[in-house]
Amino acid sequence: MMATLLQIAAMFSVLSLLAFGGGAAVLPDMQRQAVEMHHWLTSREFLDMFALSRTIPPGSMIVVLIGQKAAGILGGLVALFAMFGPSSLLAFAVARVWHRTGGAAWRETLERALAPVSIGVTIASGLALARSTEHDWAAYGITATTTLLLALTRLHPLVAMGAGAAFLMVAGGRG
Repeated sequence: MMATLLQIAAMFSVLSLLAFGGGAAVLPDMQRQAVEMHHWLTSREFLDMFALSRTIPPGSMIVVLIGQKAAGILGGLVALFAMFGPSSLLAFAVARVWHRTGGAAWRETLERALAPVSIGVTIASGLALARSTEHDWAAYGITATTTLLLALTRLHPLVAMGAGAAFLMVAGGRG
């Protein structure tokens, strides 16, 4: 059990420091490590945990769910502190420097450089999730349609999710 707790701490501590733009940026690596490397859960369980974590705030609850699946309640707590501790300390330190440097030109350059990086890793996360969980054209079509609807309209995500689920049920897809 101690070895698993150390693996959880190591995995989420590193992911914590790589999560530029939010936790979605590290989802592909989180999935790869939890499913393929450590075998704490299956791809389907990861997808289920991801879906659950998106319906119940906070959206980053997947971290606790993975830790709990791997090593019980203690694993969930270790995952929570490992994921949010290092990045919180780093954010605190960077914020102090950020406020001290006021109107420095490098700040605006850095902000403009990091925005597309954050968007890119978030899109990559979505693609990685879609590739690893969807294996038929109906599911890919629903993913593409939902992505376009959410990107081009002000449709609430729950409405899009409900419509996709209803379509799959009517079409005889998996439940």
